[in-house]
Amino acid sequence: MTEILEYSFIQNAIIGAFFTSIICGIIGTLAVTNRMVFISGGIAHSIYGGVGIAAFWGLPILLGATLFSVFCAIILAYMLLYAKERLDALVGSLWAFGMALGIILVELTPGYNKDFMGYLFGSILSITHNDIQYMVIFACFLILFIALNYRVIIGISYDSEFTQLQGIHTHIFSIVLMILIAIGIVITMRSVGIILIIALLSIPAYCSEILTNSLVKMMLVSSLISFVCILGGISVSYFYDFQAGASIVILLSLFSFILALVYYVLNKFYPKKDL
Repeated sequence: MTEILEYSFIQNAIIGAFFTSIICGIIGTLAVTNRMVFISGGIAHSIYGGVGIAAFWGLPILLGATLFSVFCAIILAYMLLYAKERLDALVGSLWAFGMALGIILVELTPGYNKDFMGYLFGSILSITHNDIQYMVIFACFLILFIALNYRVIIGISYDSEFTQLQGIHTHIFSIVLMILIAIGIVITMRSVGIILIIALLSIPAYCSEILTNSLVKMMLVSSLISFVCILGGISVSYFYDFQAGASIVILLSLFSFILALVYYVLNKFYPKKDL
């Protein structure tokens, strides 16, 4: 078992898994507590449009995907704040448009090959040093941002109207949170892919919400669950030659099903008032 750690691509995958877990643990918690999971899914899938634009015009993939995702995040943030009654329709339209645009542009790109499938389904075993550097920088920025604005984020997540009455510009913070979620998805899309990233954002956060009673603990536990399941997915992928992203999501799903069942049984036979 320990001999696989000698391979540089496995070492990169483990380091990438660690920082992916931190990023997804934080932005996933923000998405779940602010009820932005569906919106995050729309942003994630629309990112492929940015991948296609970058590939077609010869730009760095990360740059194209980031700019396009931020653009989509700003549109969705505006709709979330001012046109909620049409939000689901817009998310669905943006979701489909981004994927379709990306597919067409990638196919039109000279020298098209299957490497672009890694952005759709993930390729954590092919993470590079550059990918890790971007993860480290964004993870550090994200932690610093949360630390400096923790009280405001709690207010926005649980009682935005009261927070706004305190003179805080909650709308601006909501837009910033949406942009951070979009960038976080772009930075970590190499781990499980655009299609499966929503599982890494929502499932660990859902599980940690059951196990904890504060926002910061929820972020920590969510990151821990993500890291353990990503390592498990890497192991399954290496030994059984399965797709890594799918293996990670299967492990996350099994963990959440078991946890939800245990939680239900405990509450059924040992209600909280009796604990």
